[in-house]
Amino acid sequence: MESTDSLVLTLQEAFGIFRHRMMGNLFIFARDKGLTMAQFGALLHIFHKGGCGVSDIGSDLGVTNSAASQMLERLVQLKLITRSEDPTDRRVKQIVLTDKGQQILQEGNLANRNWLEDLAKSMTAEEQEQVRDGIIILLEKARLFDLKPI
Repeated sequence: MESTDSLVLTLQEAFGIFRHRMMGNLFIFARDKGLTMAQFGALLHIFHKGGCGVSDIGSDLGVTNSAASQMLERLVQLKLITRSEDPTDRRVKQIVLTDKGQQILQEGNLANRNWLEDLAKSMTAEEQEQVRDGIIILLEKARLFDLKPI
């Protein structure tokens, strides 16, 4: 049990560092692009859903539909998303990323990829292989938990 506790503490520390650094990179990137983190989060939500409605975004971000709608209007003005009527229900607006919106997300991803590349380059080839092998095991185990309901 002691080795499990040690692994859990190490994972907590590692994920804390990664979360802090990667979220920091995204925060700086979003700010430099004139976006709030909520707006950037909305873009990510739309990307992962492949299109959605205002209430989906409001629910995901924990804001009212009115607040979500105002935030989305700003993204429309920036030409990062489009809003159109749902063909099956005219009361519902479908929100999708524009090419410019997709480009913003790709650039944000690149900011984190550059940090990961620098981290990898700081390791010897042997260390890179050891870390990669360990992460592959971790991913395989984590995927098993993805199959279980939360």
